[in-house]
Amino acid sequence: MLRIIIINALMFALPFLIYAAYFYFVRSGKDENDMWSEAPILWLLGAGAALVLIALVSLVSFTGSEPGGTYFPSRLEDGVIKPGRIE
Repeated sequence: MLRIIIINALMFALPFLIYAAYFYFVRSGKDENDMWSEAPILWLLGAGAALVLIALVSLVSFTGSEPGGTYFPSRLEDGVIKPGRIE
């Protein structure tokens, strides 16, 4: 679950990070306090939301197991926790 949260947070932050890098390297002559006051915030929010949606669809489509499998929960065998699985 933490992996999914980290991926989504990075996907949402990616447009903002790209904009900040662009501003830092290309427009370094301007006052850096004006960086976010003239930023296209709505476009960055929309791009971040679109990337999160693409990441979620990709994770759902390409991870997991076959539908209809039987779930066997994790169990303790000889003092070792065996992870759950789907067969």
